[in-house]
Amino acid sequence: MDFDLDQRTASLSVGEFADFSTGPRDSGSGGGGIWRAQLGTHWHNEMRQRTAGEEPQATFEVPISGKLWHRGWTILLTGRIDQLVPRAGELVLREIKTVTRPLPADETELRQSYPSYFAQLAVYAALLRVDTSAQIAGLSGHAAGQVVRPELVFVETASGLAQTIGLTSADESFLSVQLERVAEFLDLRHRARERLRHLAFRPAFATLRPGQETTREELRGAFERTPLVFFEAPTGFGKTGVLLEFLLTQLRSGHFDRALYLTSKSTGQLQVVHTLERMTAPGADLEGGTAVAAWHVRNKGEHCVNDVFHCVRESCRFLDRLETRWPTSGLARFYQLERHPRDLDTLREAGRHATICPYEITRTALAFNDVWVGDYNYVFAPANRTLFYNQPGFSPARTLLVIDEAHNLPSRVADAYSHVVLAEDARAVLSELDHVRAPRSLLRAWESWTQLLLALAPVESLDPALEADVADTLTRIADELATVPLDYAALGPRIAEQLWIVPQLVGWLDDSRLRKLLWCPRAGQLSFTCIDAADAIGETLREFGGVVCASATFGPVGEFAQACGLEEAAPVHVVAHTPWRAGAYDVAVDARVDTTFQQRARHLPTTAATVAALHEAARARATEAGTSRCVAVFFPSYAYAENVARELERASPLRVALQPRLHQLAAQTAWVEEALALSDAMFLVLGSSFAESIDLLGGRIGYAMVVGPALPEVNAVQRARLAEFSPLGRAVAIRRVYQIPGMTKVNQALGRLVRAPGHHTRVLLHCRRFLEADYARLLAPDYQFGVNVLDDADFAKWLDAEPAATAK
Repeated sequence: MDFDLDQRTASLSVGEFADFSTGPRDSGSGGGGIWRAQLGTHWHNEMRQRTAGEEPQATFEVPISGKLWHRGWTILLTGRIDQLVPRAGELVLREIKTVTRPLPADETELRQSYPSYFAQLAVYAALLRVDTSAQIAGLSGHAAGQVVRPELVFVETASGLAQTIGLTSADESFLSVQLERVAEFLDLRHRARERLRHLAFRPAFATLRPGQETTREELRGAFERTPLVFFEAPTGFGKTGVLLEFLLTQLRSGHFDRALYLTSKSTGQLQVVHTLERMTAPGADLEGGTAVAAWHVRNKGEHCVNDVFHCVRESCRFLDRLETRWPTSGLARFYQLERHPRDLDTLREAGRHATICPYEITRTALAFNDVWVGDYNYVFAPANRTLFYNQPGFSPARTLLVIDEAHNLPSRVADAYSHVVLAEDARAVLSELDHVRAPRSLLRAWESWTQLLLALAPVESLDPALEADVADTLTRIADELATVPLDYAALGPRIAEQLWIVPQLVGWLDDSRLRKLLWCPRAGQLSFTCIDAADAIGETLREFGGVVCASATFGPVGEFAQACGLEEAAPVHVVAHTPWRAGAYDVAVDARVDTTFQQRARHLPTTAATVAALHEAARARATEAGTSRCVAVFFPSYAYAENVARELERASPLRVALQPRLHQLAAQTAWVEEALALSDAMFLVLGSSFAESIDLLGGRIGYAMVVGPALPEVNAVQRARLAEFSPLGRAVAIRRVYQIPGMTKVNQALGRLVRAPGHHTRVLLHCRRFLEADYARLLAPDYQFGVNVLDDADFAKWLDAEPAATAK
């Protein structure tokens, strides 16, 4: 739907109008719509041939356009009538609809079961009756002296038996219902636009830090020149607040209808929501203004209130026929009342009480909110993006897109385009298909797929002949699924998901935007890995009216633009001003050790002794500096951290806290606090949520150590990426595949140690590679200049020296 709120007009197709609803609709389970569409096409063609033989003057798929008016809105509608049959003194408008139920059926029951079919036919009739300017292709003067006779022909898919029902005056109620739904939606969007015009919000910061005001103006000015900006600001700068102020100002000025704020981690999303709530909470200072309507989109699993998480509608009581329960559920309050709570617990309780999936409340309410906060997947992942893109009135060209932690975007999108299939899963599907007596043709195709997977041996890349066999087998299965009705509820969610992924895999193989690798990490496992999604990312970003990518660590901006498919878009790079970070890091580069995989073992005693020495220095200066006695040590892997911990057990009585594998933020926070209070050293893994998402270390760590760059593991995927970039030169390829990702993790970890004016820390970069130009240039400017430690005497001298931040 496209609409102009100033002109009070909306344009949409007749089909979209007939199906329009502000509440959820029961579209059936994922695989059913494919074969229904195929059968529908078949019977449309059969009925066309039958009519053409009986009525030679009939025309088919006839375009029609016209206007309807309701509550001050002008609705422009376009569509195609299935059959148009001129007869003496009358014009028959005929729509063909296929159904799986037995026919003939009671007409009242058909009207109750298929209201959108009757609404669609009523629209065509109303256009000819109400709008004298309505246009029907190939006809003129259609209404003069002719009676318009609309009729709906239901066709039973199993037998082809047809039942014709004429449209009555009572059926006009279907049209009235749809007009009211569309008008209600447009009224709410108009209210939203007026709300934005009078938007009131507090500044994100009660007192501006040095550099914030200047940076805020530079961001606004850069965006006015080019609505594609890379905004780089270190951790602790207040990037979230600056971005939200910018976003709200853009909405209030009318430049955009809506804004999306995407981050790669739930912790970042929660920070956005809390900051936005603080900026817009009711108060005397905001009287006379309106508050922005924002919605935090959590994932499906978090919404689920069923006993078992799955989305097969027919076997979930919260999804099955939910559209019939919605009108009396009272759940419209979530978008009609602007201050109504919309936290996850409230959604889950409301959905449980109404027997409606809470995720469907989110899906319905989004269209009436101005700011959507969520994960990258809702814009970039094919399996998830329909939640945003199918919202009525959603137009990327009228939307501001803010992407935080954007350095993660290329790898996250590549992951979203990757799939894994297992032979054992295929064998389970085959057994269930046989159990439900699926057609033999589908069973044979799936048996071929299962045998192919069972025969796979580990290999870093499939040979072309086997790739062709994979593509052919998947295409055969997809063709079968498109024409075969299956009972997905009887198959169960696990089996259904294995079947539904097949069309996605066929699409993956045909997607020319992706750089791909088909390989087998182990016997019976086939990985469909996207090694570069730059073209897909760039295509998506260019759809939006404005884009701001924000990060504390982009790395080289040119390479980041290329990784996002934007090398020709010329984005503007805005760097935050942070004078308070000058001298906050006292850095030394330890060239005594080589932490490469081949050499690190022989340097373990030196690494362990260095950790112990740093702890002694931290303990000696903790009281004076107001920092913890605990040293933060960052490793490229768990295995490396464990080896050093074991070495310390033999050589030193230090209490070491090794980062646990925790996923809940509360548990991670509790572990960090305990480690700071009770441990002599905490061992963290670069690139993990502890190193990149926990903001508890700022100002509390006096000494930190980074044990080598966190280069990606050498495996089939990285070798394939290296080959992909090899035409650029081997040095460039190594930089793109290994060095930039590895050093970005180092910059991310160190950035969280200084988060505010007055924070200071001493950092030891523990590997001679940090002295090499290729690595040193990839360090953030704050960490590029320091002391070179070439031997034990240099290290002792650096430890004994007065820290730069406190030297007089």
